[in-house]
Amino acid sequence: MGELRWNPVFKEWIIVAAHRQARPQLPEDFCPFCPGAPEVPTSDWKVKFLPNKFASLSMDPPNPISKNESLFQVKPAKGQCEIILYTPEHNTTLGKLPVEHIHTLIDFWAERYEIIGSQDFIKYVLIFENRGREIGVSLDHPHGQIYSFGFIPPNIQQEINSGNEYFQETNRCLFCDIVDREIKDGSRTVLENSDIICFVPFYATWPYGVHIYPKRHVQSLLDMNETERKNLAQILKEILLKYDKLFDMPLPYEMIFHQQPSDNKKYPNYHFHIEFYIIHRARNKIKYLGGCEQGGGVFVNPITPEVTAAELRDIKI
Repeated sequence: MGELRWNPVFKEWIIVAAHRQARPQLPEDFCPFCPGAPEVPTSDWKVKFLPNKFASLSMDPPNPISKNESLFQVKPAKGQCEIILYTPEHNTTLGKLPVEHIHTLIDFWAERYEIIGSQDFIKYVLIFENRGREIGVSLDHPHGQIYSFGFIPPNIQQEINSGNEYFQETNRCLFCDIVDREIKDGSRTVLENSDIICFVPFYATWPYGVHIYPKRHVQSLLDMNETERKNLAQILKEILLKYDKLFDMPLPYEMIFHQQPSDNKKYPNYHFHIEFYIIHRARNKIKYLGGCEQGGGVFVNPITPEVTAAELRDIKI
């Protein structure tokens, strides 16, 4: 079963994908992403994409089982899901790869974003990585994913709306002003180079969750030049190495790319960035989402962003 169901309360689509219950969970004696596996017969590649065998969305989805009604609306789960393999090597991580390799991966992400987004039906291309068993990954091989939707996800739509409202009020980019303020303040900055800044935002929801922004106003990876992409690769490597030293463990995280939609419309007030969601609040403590967060939608950050930024900034790599 796979279908989209409309939540009339929050006005957003929910993906129902019951078939994903059958996907493999951390097989001990076999990795389907390592060279020699049926889908990856050779190792003569640096980065590679594969169709997701247990996709939540597909370009030729089945008709919904549920009946479409005015209140309980339903439609086919049309879209696209891919796996992005970072390297043929199994026992490594994104942060341990050379900067040049990460740069190649960034170029590959940009290429997939452009190719997938050029399809008429696709309205948004979401690049992300889930890392760590605590996050719920089902395979350990270093990889990310791309989910491509026939609609704009609500979080992105909220960012677009906020950016447009701010521009109407100030004639400036909301995100550029956030970056400028963080640069001037400096207390929450973790890493910075000529093109990229990495900081724990003033309004951070996750204690160690950094945001990474190009300093230049760009809407997607496609707008970044080669120097900017290389500097982004450098920042990604450094923050991931810092994360793994933070509690002397491979830190679980979610890495989410926020880019403009792929619906052939203009989004001049949007600003590409990457957000990290870090579930740990201390070495052996996970920040679980309680009733305030899950029920009320109000996050409680147990550590001030200035403290966690300083902690990350002081880690030597």
